[in-house]
Amino acid sequence: MRFLNLSKKKCDLMKTSDLLSQKMRRKASEIDSLRLGCGWTEDDLNKPWVLVDSVEGQSHPGSVRLGQLGDEVIKGIVSAGGTPAKYYITDTCDGISQGTPGMSYSLPSRELISFAVEMHAKTGHFDGMTLISSCDKSIPGHLMAAARLNLPTILVPGGTADLGPHGMTLEQVATYDAQRRRGQIGTEEYQFLAKFGCPTPGACAFMGTACTMQIMGEALGMALPTSAIALSTGFEITRLARKAGNQILQLIEQGISAGKILTKEAFENAIMVHAAIAGSTNALLHIIAIAAERGIKITHDDFDFINRRIPYLTNIRPSGKYPSSFFWYSGGTQFVMKQLMDHIHLDTLTVTGTTIEENIKNLEKENYFEKIATYLENYQVGRDEVIRSKSNPFSETGSIAILKGNIAPEGAVVKVTAVDTAMHKFTGRAKVFNSQDDAVKAIFDEKIESGDAVIIRYEGPKGSGMPEQFYATEAIASDPKLNVSVALLTDGRFSGASRGPVIGHVSPEAAEGGTIALLEDNDLIEIDIPKRRLELVGIKNQLLEPEEVVKVLTERKKLWKPPSRKFTTGMLTFYTHHATSASKGGRMEL
Repeated sequence: MRFLNLSKKKCDLMKTSDLLSQKMRRKASEIDSLRLGCGWTEDDLNKPWVLVDSVEGQSHPGSVRLGQLGDEVIKGIVSAGGTPAKYYITDTCDGISQGTPGMSYSLPSRELISFAVEMHAKTGHFDGMTLISSCDKSIPGHLMAAARLNLPTILVPGGTADLGPHGMTLEQVATYDAQRRRGQIGTEEYQFLAKFGCPTPGACAFMGTACTMQIMGEALGMALPTSAIALSTGFEITRLARKAGNQILQLIEQGISAGKILTKEAFENAIMVHAAIAGSTNALLHIIAIAAERGIKITHDDFDFINRRIPYLTNIRPSGKYPSSFFWYSGGTQFVMKQLMDHIHLDTLTVTGTTIEENIKNLEKENYFEKIATYLENYQVGRDEVIRSKSNPFSETGSIAILKGNIAPEGAVVKVTAVDTAMHKFTGRAKVFNSQDDAVKAIFDEKIESGDAVIIRYEGPKGSGMPEQFYATEAIASDPKLNVSVALLTDGRFSGASRGPVIGHVSPEAAEGGTIALLEDNDLIEIDIPKRRLELVGIKNQLLEPEEVVKVLTERKKLWKPPSRKFTTGMLTFYTHHATSASKGGRMEL
């Protein structure tokens, strides 16, 4: 891949007096002493300062080796004539928090990460940033900070994990656990599979939120081409990290800030790629929130419009067959954008200093797409089995649909590619629960029957911090009978591993008095994915005319009282008080 031609000598001769770091040195006399006290040299003080901010730590496999990538980034910065400074804010793991009170911290951690990077950058007077992350909330947190700060910035993705036994990936552990609970497999077999569910460091090896957001970072132009979900244990990912360290000096020299890359067209590009890869529904929250930091309005309607015209091209778990490493072997994000060139805004700028079109053409000149696909020969898999051409898609339309109606006036989200066609049109009896735990217990106690619509509410941003409802979705999806006969609706969100007829992000949420708060057992819920409708159509198992439904809801709303605040101290109190609805990205507004 070709980048802007900026030699080390040019960086050394760069006029630094206009850089923020140098202006602040002239303003505060203690800065030099304190930086020298960190081991810097006097020469280091005069070079461009680069923040190397990472979420490294022992919190989960996605972050445990990010420190090594940070070291490579630092080597790249030094060789290009800059001065790096390494900072940290370790992220958390949705898998470790899953189904526990800790999951309420997941989405708020995105805000915390973005605030920490903002604090590091502003107080350290940096001229540019490299942000190293792998997973669900760290990547969007980093991108939100990049958008807000508008400094020259490169995202350095941490890559994807390798496969476990039988080609398994982590999301299958919950399936095996559900099978164990139903007596379909033994405890010993389950324990073996669980032991090797994460055989290497890296993001979970399926198209969950982690891999989705790495791809979104590259599709937005904020990560180097081919860097998203490279194999975390390979040497190529370390070479790309070092390139990022080199490249950030070039962006500083050229004055290419994140704001010049994160345009409306860039966000539309990312949504197109998201439609083609069947990305996690969590990306809707994150793309909307990142865009808002630049003052760009992205809505559910943008996702729905784009998904109606962009084909679904990839065969990656959980919607498809193959692990995420096969996506990278098949050419990855750049190959998907190559298939979508008739739709993509090709003239959008990227961190290479060149456009998306130029990046793709350079890869073609290097014969990259043909070379990388030879990895698939190891598995006797053809590239078109993993990423299809636009002329031969898995589906003519994208993976996401936005449903609206009297239950979700502001919208709700469903991953169409994960729903059996038998459930694309469905009318079911409401079974209402105010927590995931109660719903899961009812499912395993066989109190949920074919034709039911499970409602889990008060799990939105204001209600509970918007935790994932993964165990409820997996309890349904892992049962062949329920998976084609029971729907789930929630104002919470789902894991990127979730599958089946599950509808999330229902807005307005229950805690704000949205219609989902007014639903009762045996209400009739109509889902029509082709028509994008989500409606309350009957009461006590009886269909009603629309005007009659309005009257019932009006009377119920008069009797509804907001629940007591779930959190009264600490971070979650602050987040739930200031959080916007899911339709606005669940970001905080003060």
